[in-house]
Amino acid sequence: MTFTLKQMRYIVAVADTGHFGRAAALCNISQPALSQQVQMAEDICGTPLFDRLRGGTRLTPFGQEFVARARQVLQEADGLWTFARGNGGQPDRPLRFGLIPTVAPYLLPEIFPRLTAELPAVGFTVSENRTEAMIEALVDGSLDVALIGTEAPGGSPRIVSRPLFQDPFVLATKAGEAPPGPITLNALEPERILLLDEGHCFRDQTIAACRLQSASSIRTFAATSLSTIVEFVANGQGVTLLPQIALRKEANDPRIAIHRLESPGAGRLLSLVWREGAPFAAIFERMVELIRRAEPAL
Repeated sequence: MTFTLKQMRYIVAVADTGHFGRAAALCNISQPALSQQVQMAEDICGTPLFDRLRGGTRLTPFGQEFVARARQVLQEADGLWTFARGNGGQPDRPLRFGLIPTVAPYLLPEIFPRLTAELPAVGFTVSENRTEAMIEALVDGSLDVALIGTEAPGGSPRIVSRPLFQDPFVLATKAGEAPPGPITLNALEPERILLLDEGHCFRDQTIAACRLQSASSIRTFAATSLSTIVEFVANGQGVTLLPQIALRKEANDPRIAIHRLESPGAGRLLSLVWREGAPFAAIFERMVELIRRAEPAL
């Protein structure tokens, strides 16, 4: 005997809801029928998947591992079904495309018209999120493809990563605050460097580039967007690093000045990432080609 996809879906539903009755309602099946299928799977395993509690259920240690593996199987099965239903490998729903907030407002207006023109049979829904959250969404199947400001983070063996292009950093200061020539990062006063709030990879990259090693060196102010930081810079309340792709939008204010960084400078690598085994990998590879063409126009 072996497990069926239906049994795995029921087991995952019980794990997610913590209750047989709620899982049965979620799966549109009677509770006795769902319980019977779960029991059949437990009989095959020879050990319980759940501890039955008075108020619900709790996964056993064996059940935790079983559910983790079952999720992977269901993701692959769903991917195969989506691919099979598509027309010649084309998705029958919009692809869910995520971008980090320090890329989306600057690069999306450049690449989105190109993607829709060159991939007319493909629809997209676009969202912004931080890198860690998008990697998790790729793994659990709630996101199809993402554009991030790094290579795929370590510990993500199931993620395919394709480099797009380098995005150098520049320094933004209040106009007249610093000489117009290139700036040495080591010459910056740590207490004047303005950062995004925690969780943004651009914050971490700025801290690394400026060698901010102690908490006392980091400003307590932390913004949620680069536009907010630029406004503070324009008012003389600090300086900040900006990615080059942001300059067309953020460097139009005459109150700020943009300075190149002396070699070796700093920057980031933009990458397109998706889950290994994704059914539309050929479309994602085409997206890589189209986005790379945006680099000379930046």
